[in-house]
Amino acid sequence: MRKSVTQFLRYLATERNASDLTIKSYREDLFGLMQWLETTLGSVPAADSLSPQTLRQYQSALQEAGYARTTISRKLASLRSFYRFAQRQGIATSNPAKPLRNPRRQRKLPHVLSTEEIGRLLAAPPTLDPAGLRDRAILETMYSAGLRVSEVVGLSDGDLDFDEQITRVRGKGRKERISPLGSYAIDAIHQYKCKRTRATTEESKGRDAAVFVNRFGNRLTTRSVGRMLEKYIGTAGLDARTSPHTLRHSFATHLLDRGADIRSVQELLGHKSLATTQIYTHVSTANLRAIYEKAHPRAN
Repeated sequence: MRKSVTQFLRYLATERNASDLTIKSYREDLFGLMQWLETTLGSVPAADSLSPQTLRQYQSALQEAGYARTTISRKLASLRSFYRFAQRQGIATSNPAKPLRNPRRQRKLPHVLSTEEIGRLLAAPPTLDPAGLRDRAILETMYSAGLRVSEVVGLSDGDLDFDEQITRVRGKGRKERISPLGSYAIDAIHQYKCKRTRATTEESKGRDAAVFVNRFGNRLTTRSVGRMLEKYIGTAGLDARTSPHTLRHSFATHLLDRGADIRSVQELLGHKSLATTQIYTHVSTANLRAIYEKAHPRAN
């Protein structure tokens, strides 16, 4: 089975052009199963000899270990994908993961900042030094375009079109989309670029050079942006649940609150399925209900 999993991961990288993060997730999920099999059965059997009953035991073990429902669903999805590959390659004759049902998901509304809180966060970075200008430009860009943290650190100079006030974004699965940039974000990026110092290697890349760089002049990492945001969350006195993705949640909710149609928001977020975007309609409705209950004299 180990050899088959290695073949599958190679297939994802070379033929499916999957991202490093996607491959890492599949590797962790499949190697986690093999580790459980070795502990439980004493060895890792061939891929074709696993039964749905054994995988149900594995699913139960994950639940007993306290894994979140979403994590268990992802692990099961990884197994189904692996076995679809194994069937095509003649490694397995059936897909033992196919009969398994995902645990019922709990609907959890995303944490969203109010417009006043967003204003405090965007005003938190100091603008007297290049690092502060960079941080403000990153936060403005993420909120302006509803970007994931991986998307904002992946921006290159050639992706920005200030005349059209848009940027090209590479989303999940390396799927590209065009996102608008507001005037505040554009102004913040211009101010930062005037003070930006990039490493020689970045400068030589021309249009492919990173927009946002670290103190060594190289492209920022997602972890660096996470640490940066943690600092400003404290400065702005915001809820500790606030994360880089909170800016994206807030972007979508604020658009819907102000009358944007859900299909447009889906396009702006780069969501493949409308169902993924619909969670924000629940957030928007919850906000309206809270306002109603607070303001109407006979609401309660």
